[in-house]
Amino acid sequence: MDKGNDLDFSILDSVLKKAITAVESSKEQIFDIAEEARDESYSIQQELEKIKREVSEIIFQTDTLDRQFRLSRARLVEVSSNFRKYTEEDVRQAYEKSSQLQVDLLMSREKEMNLRKRRDDLDRRLRNLANTIEKAENMMTQIGVVLGYLTGDLGEFCVALESAQQRQMLGLQVIQTQEEERKRVARDIHDGPAQSMANLMIRTEIAEKMLERGLIEDVRKELVELKETVRNTLADVRKIIFDLRPMALDDLGLVPTLRKYLEDFGNRYQMETELITMGKEVRFEPMVEVVIFRMVQEGLNNAGKHSKAKNIQIKIEYLPERTTVVVRDDGVGFEHQDRTDRPHFGIMGMTERMKLIDGTLNIHSVIGTGTRLVFTIPVNR
Repeated sequence: MDKGNDLDFSILDSVLKKAITAVESSKEQIFDIAEEARDESYSIQQELEKIKREVSEIIFQTDTLDRQFRLSRARLVEVSSNFRKYTEEDVRQAYEKSSQLQVDLLMSREKEMNLRKRRDDLDRRLRNLANTIEKAENMMTQIGVVLGYLTGDLGEFCVALESAQQRQMLGLQVIQTQEEERKRVARDIHDGPAQSMANLMIRTEIAEKMLERGLIEDVRKELVELKETVRNTLADVRKIIFDLRPMALDDLGLVPTLRKYLEDFGNRYQMETELITMGKEVRFEPMVEVVIFRMVQEGLNNAGKHSKAKNIQIKIEYLPERTTVVVRDDGVGFEHQDRTDRPHFGIMGMTERMKLIDGTLNIHSVIGTGTRLVFTIPVNR
């Protein structure tokens, strides 16, 4: 081999390290921008809630002043046109009262207009900040993909050149999936528990002010609502934890966990679901049970998103030498045999998962009939 054409891996390594450092720095800067936007968004949200309360109060005050001013004008007309009944002093007092109410009404209307303008401005800023946060999160996801690929074991890429293209794309897809999952979890936390906790902070401050004013009954009602909010937030947190790692697998095993997940899945996608078990249940190693659960989860998610099925069935058959899991739907199906011209990352990912536990995956699908996924796991692995 001509040494002049040899690739200098030390130079490549140096370039990669510099690129990784630059990308990591950019990701940190974007993260700081997103955090500053979130902090500003929280402050604006608090101020906006306060302005909204003030707008409601000033509207009530303006309406009250308007009614009082109309009554004072009517009183002034009555006093001014009846000199026999009212004295000049009565006329003067009616005039002064009407004038003062007119001034107060004009000031109240001006204040209302300024508060409405401030409220609308804060609302626009809040939407702009939400857009900024979303863009920053998307950029961090994309940068995370690049970092994940750059920090991978590129130094051994010469060993796998024969299947480089497919494995490279699968690796990128795995990293992309991981980043999307992190983004989804972050969004779930931000839109769920984080928002609820921010709302709890605002409402506890309101409760404190009510308590200072001696509004005990109002505080009691507020505490009841806060308790319900905390209960809902706790449910959201438990759901996020279950999506990350179904802890019921460790405590109850595969079948009860799948039964609960299948029930929730059916409610979410409006499908009829059924779980059938045959033979005596076998407990696998925790890693194996997680892989089986994720395989079923992936199959169900694909069916829910693409199959347009009305019925889903999971059958688990425990045999002495192997365990077979079948996920069947009656959806539109797809031409699996015609997809060999390009990689199907969902199928590739499931195949790789099964290789980790020495299992096999078979897919049977016919257009208009449905799809059947068959996972086979050896018992004595």
